[in-house]
Amino acid sequence: MEALKPYILSFIPLFVAVDAIANIPIFLSLVEHSSKPQRKKIILDAVITSTAVAIIFMVIGKWVFSLLGITIPDFQIAGGALLFVIAVRLLMPGAQKSRLTNPSDKDIGVFPLGTPLITGPAVLTTTLMMMNSFGALATLVSVVLNMFFVWLTLVKADVIMRVIGPSGTRAFSKIMYILLAAIAVMMIRHGIVGAFLQ
Repeated sequence: MEALKPYILSFIPLFVAVDAIANIPIFLSLVEHSSKPQRKKIILDAVITSTAVAIIFMVIGKWVFSLLGITIPDFQIAGGALLFVIAVRLLMPGAQKSRLTNPSDKDIGVFPLGTPLITGPAVLTTTLMMMNSFGALATLVSVVLNMFFVWLTLVKADVIMRVIGPSGTRAFSKIMYILLAAIAVMMIRHGIVGAFLQ
């Protein structure tokens, strides 16, 4: 069980940041007039794009930071503040994850679905933090598992919406945003400790 701990602890914050359930109503509105083959292609494009962006950021993120002279505590404080702002904005009444582009756009799987809806600032920030805390392997496994869950929710989006309904997805998303705000506060706290108290 101890060996699984890094994987579990890195999976949970990423799961919260990805918030796959919240993307279902947006996804359904974007693919409303798409055929089944088109919908499958959109889902595949979205999952490949979001996974690739997250992994590329994992690989080059620290290199970019060292180039700019940014330390991990700096990023913890800035990233935590950004996550907190994102979480608070999404908790506000009437908030939307994104302004939707034209649903007839053939590249909606890449943008806005793949990025920034699935892999946006919250996921990128969390990915880099989990990599620093639990290592590259645990973070990579967590990213892949989360993206598999995203693929599953998009494939079964109609069924999920019928079961939990729009109100259920909104309620689930609000809980996720509260957890995201709490994770942001934890990141800021760790950053302050690392920068000023060690």
